[in-house]
Amino acid sequence: MWSLKVGCPALISQKVSRAVAGHIYFSVYAARLRPTTPSTEDIPIIRVPRYVQKRVENPKQTRGKNNVNTIKAGKLLIQSRNASLNQSVGYTHGKFDEPTLCSKGWKHKQSCGDYFTINNIKSVAPYVYGSPEEDAEKPVKTFHKLHISKGLVETLEHLNITHPTTVQLQTIPKVMRGHNILCAAETGSGKTLSYLLPIVHKLQLTEDVFGGAGSAKIRAVILVPSRELTEQVAAVSRSLCDPLGMVTRTVGGGRGVGHIKSVFKRSVPDILVATPGALVKALRRRCLDLSELNFLVVDEADTMFDPSFADLLEDILHHTEIARHPRDTQGPAHKAQLLVVGATFPGGVGEVLSNVTDLGSMVVIKSKMLHFLMPHVKQTFLKVKGADKILELNHYLKLLQQEKGGGGVLVFCNKSSTVNWLGFSLEEMGVHHARLQGEMPAALRTGIFHKFQKGTVNVLLCTDIASRGLDTSRVRLVVNYDFPESHTDYIHRAGRVGRAGGFEGGKVLSFVTHPWEVELVQKIETAARRKTSLPGMESQIREPKPELVMTEQSEV
Repeated sequence: MWSLKVGCPALISQKVSRAVAGHIYFSVYAARLRPTTPSTEDIPIIRVPRYVQKRVENPKQTRGKNNVNTIKAGKLLIQSRNASLNQSVGYTHGKFDEPTLCSKGWKHKQSCGDYFTINNIKSVAPYVYGSPEEDAEKPVKTFHKLHISKGLVETLEHLNITHPTTVQLQTIPKVMRGHNILCAAETGSGKTLSYLLPIVHKLQLTEDVFGGAGSAKIRAVILVPSRELTEQVAAVSRSLCDPLGMVTRTVGGGRGVGHIKSVFKRSVPDILVATPGALVKALRRRCLDLSELNFLVVDEADTMFDPSFADLLEDILHHTEIARHPRDTQGPAHKAQLLVVGATFPGGVGEVLSNVTDLGSMVVIKSKMLHFLMPHVKQTFLKVKGADKILELNHYLKLLQQEKGGGGVLVFCNKSSTVNWLGFSLEEMGVHHARLQGEMPAALRTGIFHKFQKGTVNVLLCTDIASRGLDTSRVRLVVNYDFPESHTDYIHRAGRVGRAGGFEGGKVLSFVTHPWEVELVQKIETAARRKTSLPGMESQIREPKPELVMTEQSEV
């Protein structure tokens, strides 16, 4: 058998040819049954990585994980510990793009130690008129152009104030024409002078008609939420009024009825700066009469229209005849001109003012940067454990002492008890400081902030009582030891730096500890990346017409 196979090559070749032919026939038949495919020799082979194939198969799991390069040439707007999350000033997110946040994973305990910074993209505050950030072709205006009396302009020049800010240019002409005003502009933009200058000017023109020695009729009332703010506003008013022979006095909380009566024992002042509670006490005891009032100013309006002050404010408004039209502010039977001023748009203003004036006739002045993060202030957010905050604070205070130029530090806490505890801890560390909180007796609070302004003390521990309206032009650093409870509080606290006439290069440092604080930080970071205003803030007067109609129908 073996010899037959070896000895018969013709037979073997015949069998092989039959087998090959059968294999070819089967291959051709199978090829007819399936679609033809091009040969691998004709096209290049592309091998897809496994991780890319998983992304294609599971798009929902990978949504949002594709990092978009947000870094362009130029200065950084967002600077993070993770450089891949940085964002340049020149980058703009699409309308429907979801920005990747540095604070995205901050609710996890392992995120402690992470941080990011919103850099200052402007060197000068945007509310400074004629600054390099403004249009260079616009002529720089002076107070002479606003038709203010020569004596007031000379007084301003002695105070080294020569050019009005943007909000003053917008507000002063409207007040001079007799309009009721609602002015909402960023902190430190010069709102106090925007209402004081036209008030002093108009009172000076009508001095022979209204007021006078021994008169029981007051001419201008300025309402502010705190006793510290009454002293500050009164100091600015006295600097304008004293050269003109006009009198400014204050009535604040924490004093007895005897003190309130002593303020009006002599003649009634031309301008009275008061807190709502003290003014209501004076009205109920008939220490003054508001029937011939020329001006009623509600400063720090977002606080004054808060429920804690709303009842007192309504009581004061009912003692006042508020003008409904500019012509009502003129003549012997004139009515009071209403000026509502604040750094954020006050919620609930429509419900309160609709009872005393025509909301449609009020002139609303809103800054372009209202409810935006300040572009000239550097703001850093640090995720830290609650037990480590005191050590971080001490570290940054020492760093600031080593820097040249001086300047003060405001450390904000949410509770008075935290201010006291933190003060004891810093004393043990050898940090010289002062404390200011609402539960302090009036005698202790008097003069504390004044010492800080003078530079006797460089570190002030405080609650939000120091975040509203107080002049902190010497402040260089604001520390949110406790993160604020709302965007409004954050705007007011951060507004203690970067004020007109204050330090350039001010900074804000915020310690972030709890999950609910992370949620606020994420909204702030999103607004910074998108270059938009902070969400959930009031931006217009809401008239309560539907509620009034429903009430009338229910009564019928």
